[in-house]
Amino acid sequence: MPPPDGTLVRSELDDGVGVVTLDRGERHNALNNAMGSELGKALRWALTDPEVRCVLLRAEGPSFSSGRDTKELGTRSGGESDFSFVRRVQEGRLATLNAPKPVVAAVQGYVLGGAFEMVLSADVRIAADDATFAFPEIQFGLVTDTGGSQLLTMLAGPAKAKYLIISGDRIDAATAHSWGVVDFVVPRSELDGAGLALARRMAAAPPHAAAVAKQLVDQAWAGTIQNGIRAELLAQTALFAGEEHRRVKAARIEELRGARERG
Repeated sequence: MPPPDGTLVRSELDDGVGVVTLDRGERHNALNNAMGSELGKALRWALTDPEVRCVLLRAEGPSFSSGRDTKELGTRSGGESDFSFVRRVQEGRLATLNAPKPVVAAVQGYVLGGAFEMVLSADVRIAADDATFAFPEIQFGLVTDTGGSQLLTMLAGPAKAKYLIISGDRIDAATAHSWGVVDFVVPRSELDGAGLALARRMAAAPPHAAAVAKQLVDQAWAGTIQNGIRAELLAQTALFAGEEHRRVKAARIEELRGARERG
């Protein structure tokens, strides 16, 4: 099937690699509802098309993604509930985790919030030396809700996961590499070529053997991760409904507005 034709997310087939590109670079690829819809279609194509043997997640612009667009934080189209919204996004994350084909993420600049979770769900992560990672949800009275707490704990250990999720602090690419959060770090100028070369190498593997290999490795943690993601669903739904979130969110948005006005 042909790749979907989006304006905010581009898709193409390159030598067995399904390349999914975030293309809202002027806004650091902040994920709004429209972009999320296009991303879902692009990932469904990449994960299901038999011609795609490896998926490469990448982005145009200075950043992979600054995470959820704060202008739409907490907004739901068509009267959708918080529970339904979070669960729907979780289904996309679980589809990536459960896909038989390998997924590579090549990232630069800001990798924040939900975008960080997307990257953690990839099988292999390569970062530019200017990449910055963080979970800023705590600043809005929220937590990770599409696997961040589970995937980060698996990769970096519980202490570092608690530190990043509770503090909201940022770490650079070198720290992320030393913690096992990313697998390779390259100069920014080399990221695009290195990411595609890595994805092509994995796409060259016999697809059935590659699928079995991925499943065998994932078997060590798959059940725990999926149970934890559903626990995040209940936790985040409760936080969205709480007074603390409304108060902290209002204060944070006012702080951001003031910063923009000051220049």
